Amino acid sequence: MNALLALWLPILLCAVVVFAISSLIHMVFNWHAGDYRPLANEDAVRAALRTGNNPPGRYVLPHCKEMKEMGSPEMLQKYREGPVGHLTLLPNGAPAMGKYLGMWFLWTLVVAIVAAYLASRLIGWDHSHARAAAKLVAAVTFIAHGFGTVTESIWMGRPWSSSAKHLLDAALYAIGSAAVFCWLWP
Repeated sequence: MNALLALWLPILLCAVVVFAISSLIHMVFNWHAGDYRPLANEDAVRAALRTGNNPPGRYVLPHCKEMKEMGSPEMLQKYREGPVGHLTLLPNGAPAMGKYLGMWFLWTLVVAIVAAYLASRLIGWDHSHARAAAKLVAAVTFIAHGFGTVTESIWMGRPWSSSAKHLLDAALYAIGSAAVFCWLWP
């Protein structure tokens, strides 16, 4: 715990840097704008979903209760007919951007804390080891922010181009985090 207290400034600054890089990516460079496409029949789909009155959550279609059901002739027909997909429903209302940005900042802080903890336990505590600490922090940051998107591409159908962009985001977060820890390592 003392190590984390000694690293409070690079931890906080690291979270701020990642948050700032993310803000630039999404609001200035806007390279994720093409990751989400509209449905050709959005109004009809929205109307159909409203009639089901499904609560917020993750849904899959067609839905199988058990894996063995996937091979049944009826289910195979549903797969052939389509659509096949995953759907996330959020609560109705305008997006709560303040809440989402607050949770995102807390996540960047958690990642910075974990990276700092690992570096403090594995790397020597003098500035001659700053580059080694920065490399470890970069690796942890890259893994934490980037690897989940690969799983989404494998299992949920996220386009690989979108995952590649998220991995690039994670690499930029890692570089920013490494710079902070290299600069402020005790």
